[in-house]
Amino acid sequence: MTPKPLAVQLFSLRERAQKDFVAVLKDVAAMGYKGVEPAGLWNIRPSQFRAILDDLGLEMYSSHSPWANPRNLGECMDIAHILKLDTIVCGYGPADFENMDAIKRTAEQTSKMAQELKKNGFTLFQHNHAFEFERLDGRLKYEIYKELCPEVMFQIDAYWSTNFGEENAVENVKKFADRTILLHMKDGVLRQAKAEQTMVNGLLDRKIDLVPLGTGDMDIKGVIEAAPETVRAVVVELDYCNIDMTEAIAKSYKYMTENGFALGNK
Repeated sequence: MTPKPLAVQLFSLRERAQKDFVAVLKDVAAMGYKGVEPAGLWNIRPSQFRAILDDLGLEMYSSHSPWANPRNLGECMDIAHILKLDTIVCGYGPADFENMDAIKRTAEQTSKMAQELKKNGFTLFQHNHAFEFERLDGRLKYEIYKELCPEVMFQIDAYWSTNFGEENAVENVKKFADRTILLHMKDGVLRQAKAEQTMVNGLLDRKIDLVPLGTGDMDIKGVIEAAPETVRAVVVELDYCNIDMTEAIAKSYKYMTENGFALGNK
């Protein structure tokens, strides 16, 4: 894949954002990031948020606000329109991929949403966590889901796709390349005791060992090389980190751009 624009998932900076969201956006722009992916607008109107980004020279290639469900598609489309996006995100929890029946129900729901959004000019994409990359009868649950849900596109979180080191991120990026439009990049310790990990609302309830990009176990070079040209942007996301998050996001920007893995403004 040729280098793509580098964005940051603003969930990474949520603790600062709840106090001064505009200051966070200014810092991200000063670091050199080309764009942002919001996860909540912290009481800023979508139109105002879009205007702030324009003033700072920041792009928005995707948003995690709000997550689509069968009851809020109108709201999702209105917000996406204001933000000047043609994509809308969805995602699920462990129970939605628990077994084959759950996967079938989830795929049916997602397909219906994708079809409705498509009629209105929007593309539905899905963000994964680790549980989709567990195995069922020897197959990745997400592979089964992909076959059952042919219209959804993917934002592959390469780190989560390893399922705590049990799977290969590079191979998984290849498996979903034909429908991947965005790429999330984390770094950290891959081999972790799954027995100690529990998910709450799609997030781990303990601080796992995540680190600035380039300082952990992830084969970032391999992932970038395996990613398809259809990827619109590479998005840095650190749910937690072993150092100050602003510093970690800055270090991640430097690593990704200096190694030619993504494009920044500096």
